[in-house]
Amino acid sequence: MEVITIDGERMSNRRAAHDHLTEALSLPEHYGRNLDALYDMLTERGGPTRLIVRRRDTAISFLGDYGEALCQTLEDAGRANPQLEVLFPQG
Repeated sequence: MEVITIDGERMSNRRAAHDHLTEALSLPEHYGRNLDALYDMLTERGGPTRLIVRRRDTAISFLGDYGEALCQTLEDAGRANPQLEVLFPQG
């Protein structure tokens, strides 16, 4: 299983968030850098993957409603793709 860690500290604004997601998830150049595109990339991802999202609250404090929507997108993708497990550890 591939384990990928996303860090809310690295999501100080939308651009930084998508830069971090692109790097951490090895997204292709044609990734649209928006939540719809993120959902598509994650639901199409093959192979077992565990996505650990650290400092969710920090990302939300930086991004506000967009941070909430980003986290919801990650959760929704995890429910839609049986190969993807999305975790939001406390602390």
